[in-house]
Amino acid sequence: MKEEIIVISLGGSLIIPESIDTDFLKNFKKLILSHVEKGKKFLIITGGGKICRKYQEVARELSTPTSEDLDWIGIASLKLNAELLRVIFGETANRKVISNLSLKLSFDKPIIIGSAYEPGHSTDWDSVLAAKTVGAKKIINLSNIDYVYDADPKTNPSAKKIEKISWADYRKIIPKEWTSGLNSPFDPTASETAEKGGMEVVIMNGKPIDNLAKYLNGEKFAGTLIS
Repeated sequence: MKEEIIVISLGGSLIIPESIDTDFLKNFKKLILSHVEKGKKFLIITGGGKICRKYQEVARELSTPTSEDLDWIGIASLKLNAELLRVIFGETANRKVISNLSLKLSFDKPIIIGSAYEPGHSTDWDSVLAAKTVGAKKIINLSNIDYVYDADPKTNPSAKKIEKISWADYRKIIPKEWTSGLNSPFDPTASETAEKGGMEVVIMNGKPIDNLAKYLNGEKFAGTLIS
């Protein structure tokens, strides 16, 4: 039987909403390790979080940065989060954070932590690239949003949650192109690649951690399945 490799895109909003969320990281570690004991392998790609946006805001305030400049700041912030995660998982994680996720990956350890390689892409894209590299067909996108909605719930109180949607229909409700800092549950470029690769993506809130536990156990969970 082919070993199960699970790709998780771990949003920076969960790692560092304001300050580092130690409780979340402790619970996340415990849950992932419990599934490692069952023989699963994980490829976890980190996001930047609020600290990334704070750095970018200061850059805009004091200078006129290009999109590439801002991307490099984002890459540096998520690499810091990735190194933290690598250390937290200790001996169960690969000793190096992997930046270029297009290269062949070896699971000498059951957990690989990934970051980002170059400007012009989002963490969503990195997670799809990672899935493609290891032949995974499922990506869990963990952030601070509960579902994909048919409109922005922050500005439209009648926005309806979506529990299951096709790639074709999903791509109709998001912007056509990716731009740095784009606010979209799963970005357009990554979505197009995931659709072509026959992948499914689950959008869910990483809190409470029980929700992720339900998905990993094959139980009913709160979130949106795009396939």
